[in-house]
Amino acid sequence: MSALKNVTRHIPVALALFLGAALFGYADPVSYEQFGAKGDGVSDDLPAIQKAHAHANEQGLPVKSKPDATYHLGTKAITAIIATDTDWGTSRFIIDDSGEVADRTKPLFEVRSLLKPIPLKIKSLRSGQRSMDVRLENDCLVYVENLNRKLFIRRGLNANSGSPQKEVFILRKDGTIEGGIDWDYETVTLVEARPIDETTLFLRGGIFTNIANRKEAGEGYSYWTRNIRITRSKTVVDGVTHRVTGEGDVGQPYRGFLYASRCSQIMLRNCVIDARKFFKTMGSTGKPVSMGTYGFSADLVVDFRMIGCRQGNDIHDRKLWGIAGTNFMKDILLEDCVLSRMDVHQGVSGSYVIRRSTLGHAGLNAIGSGKIIVEDSTLHGRSLLRFREDYGSTWDGTVLIRNSRWLPPGKGSTLTMFDLFNDGMHDFGYPCSMPSVITLDGLTVEDTNFKGVLFFGNPFGKSAGKRPFPYRFTERIVIKSIKTASGMEPRVSADPVLLEAVKVIR
Repeated sequence: MSALKNVTRHIPVALALFLGAALFGYADPVSYEQFGAKGDGVSDDLPAIQKAHAHANEQGLPVKSKPDATYHLGTKAITAIIATDTDWGTSRFIIDDSGEVADRTKPLFEVRSLLKPIPLKIKSLRSGQRSMDVRLENDCLVYVENLNRKLFIRRGLNANSGSPQKEVFILRKDGTIEGGIDWDYETVTLVEARPIDETTLFLRGGIFTNIANRKEAGEGYSYWTRNIRITRSKTVVDGVTHRVTGEGDVGQPYRGFLYASRCSQIMLRNCVIDARKFFKTMGSTGKPVSMGTYGFSADLVVDFRMIGCRQGNDIHDRKLWGIAGTNFMKDILLEDCVLSRMDVHQGVSGSYVIRRSTLGHAGLNAIGSGKIIVEDSTLHGRSLLRFREDYGSTWDGTVLIRNSRWLPPGKGSTLTMFDLFNDGMHDFGYPCSMPSVITLDGLTVEDTNFKGVLFFGNPFGKSAGKRPFPYRFTERIVIKSIKTASGMEPRVSADPVLLEAVKVIR
């Protein structure tokens, strides 16, 4: 130690600390081999991987895998907790679900904060609220729930009684709210406040091969979650690859290999994930329904970004399920992505932006409020934008399509640009509306093989007279620039009510 003191006496403190770390190994990343991992593709390495991360978390050290290793993740009910920067580089990982596993619901990895939740009391909230009379030591991701009110009361073959009113938002130290409040809460029955780490955690690389399960579906949904779960705010996942093999004629669905939940400021960057086959099961109404896996999935996230991500197989293969799906989101950005689908089942609020991206056969789906912006993108869905009818086809806000192309598949009938349906006969738990204003500022439509284009089809179905649950109409469509391959101008709708109600401004 005296030698180190002599060396560092005449150099800056920061450099001395660096030299000290180098001499004593403080900055050396933890390896899986230090804890017994073989990396031979045969031995079960998950117990050693779990121990390596536990040690790294305790000491605040990064983790780095062996570049040429192949780690088998076994079948035990083990989750490795990642709380420090981790570099998997070119290492390979095998997830073999072809036989029996101890617990199909157990994540293999969870990216988690080591900060403990803090007590926070909230009696009520109002929609649009931007601050609270509270001061905190840390910014927090807050989850609130009201069990006394149900929203997203689903209609159709997967009908249900809805989800409890809930959402997440960022509560800053000074009491300001980021992400806004979507709903009025007369009472709040549950509050969780998770401090947000000041630094960003990086998870890099890794090539995963998943040998799929071959379990009979049975009735209902039996999801597998042998995946990477992210619950830590300020996390970047960069360059993870997930390939799927061994799918047969039967199988059970997965929750999504990269799955973020109850966190904020999440970026998935340059990740490649295979879409999976989908299978049939019995829905809640006693009729067969499709069940599938979302390779990219998220629930209850504020500021969710996918940058340069792509599907590892054909985005136009209709035997494969759509690749990305989310619930209860605030602010989504897709940029430079190539995916078969982007979906927001139970809503997104704030901004929903698709930029310089290509979406395949399952297209772009939306439910929620705020601004939808599609720019410099190519969409291949049967509609340009589908508003999910099982949740009321509701969008309380605006739509902007800019400098984009729509290349619908097939040929034949008239195309519907904005696919929505709400006959006013079902209570979804909230008032429903069509987008208030739609702006088309540079859209090219490849409609040569079709009998023209409608902005809207017949969104009210066969319902007539008074509708107990009204559906608010679009106010206006602003056309700055649109070009159809057929040369025919799009028409508003096949419904005479919409023809009268919607203004088209050119």
